[in-house]
Amino acid sequence: MQRRKFLTSAGAGLAAGAAAIPTLTQAQTAALPTIKWRLASSFPKSLDTIFGAAEVISKRVAAGTGGKFQIQVFAAGEIVPAFSTVDAVQNGTVECTHTAPYYFFGKDPTFAFACAIPFGMNARQQNAWMYHGGGMALMRDFFKDYNIVNFPAGNTGAQMGGWFRKEIKTVADLKGLKFRVGGFAGRVLSKLGVVPQQIPGGDIYPALEKGTIDAAEWVGPYDDEKLGFFKVAKYYYYPGWWEGGPELDLFVNMKQWEALPPEYKSILESACAEANVDMLAKYDSLNPAALKRLAGNGVQLRPFSRDIMNACFKAANEVYEEESAKNPKFKKVYDAWKAFRDDQILWFRVAEQNFDSYMATAGSSSKPTTPAKAAPAKK
Repeated sequence: MQRRKFLTSAGAGLAAGAAAIPTLTQAQTAALPTIKWRLASSFPKSLDTIFGAAEVISKRVAAGTGGKFQIQVFAAGEIVPAFSTVDAVQNGTVECTHTAPYYFFGKDPTFAFACAIPFGMNARQQNAWMYHGGGMALMRDFFKDYNIVNFPAGNTGAQMGGWFRKEIKTVADLKGLKFRVGGFAGRVLSKLGVVPQQIPGGDIYPALEKGTIDAAEWVGPYDDEKLGFFKVAKYYYYPGWWEGGPELDLFVNMKQWEALPPEYKSILESACAEANVDMLAKYDSLNPAALKRLAGNGVQLRPFSRDIMNACFKAANEVYEEESAKNPKFKKVYDAWKAFRDDQILWFRVAEQNFDSYMATAGSSSKPTTPAKAAPAKK
């Protein structure tokens, strides 16, 4: 029996993942080695959406190899802390991690392009850049210095702007605000007087409850409801302009990747592509009901004002220019990324934006419901 034909190039990975994961026959697996890897996630098990992507990868790889290639998934802190997983992969403590690349902004801001930077691309545009716009090649070239091979393996879609104890009406209201937000967003907001704090997901609630921080952002309604932020902060702002389409990645130790049989490489790559599609679909499915439940619990939805958005946009561009002037690795990726993003925006303005805008105001068959006044979902 011939092995199933499937696409193995980075540019076609998404298509492969959206279809069937390739599966080896018993005869094929018999000749291949038994391999066991450990995956250190940057997320707690309680967040089934974002942690669950690693489980999707693990299950698909095992199924596709007849159990010969096993990847055991560990939650943040079980082997290494959430923000130490890249070091663990780099030095070979674990074979791989599932993480948000911008967590490692401190090593080099260029990491963030594999996830999201402020006023960047939405999920579809990010996929287009990575799979077909040259992004994968640029990031692979960057990550080789860290002994890492990267694979897109999840996306949350556009995120919310976070939970605040008080209303944020003007740019001046940002000054002195202790805000759980990391990476580029923290650097941008610091220009406006915010004091950014980078805290792992599982530690955000107690920090917000105790007043150690004044505000916090995580992902969106489904995860935020699970984390209970609405119990200690009632103002829920949008959009998360720093995360228009944040990508999650599987980072694999380069030597471990190169040692894999070609069959296992292809199956792992396809599993990551499936996880990339599955995570976004899951969030899009679960967020609407969660937002209604939050509104039913008295949460106050608030948009960031145009003045705040404009001030943040200006600050973000200043940060990009500053970083480009001193970091050639960043500049190399940023120049290509920005040109691609700007073309994407022009294209999306033609059809997507007009369709979405119409549907948001007209609806398909009924009068749209304002989220802030929506009734809680029935249990």
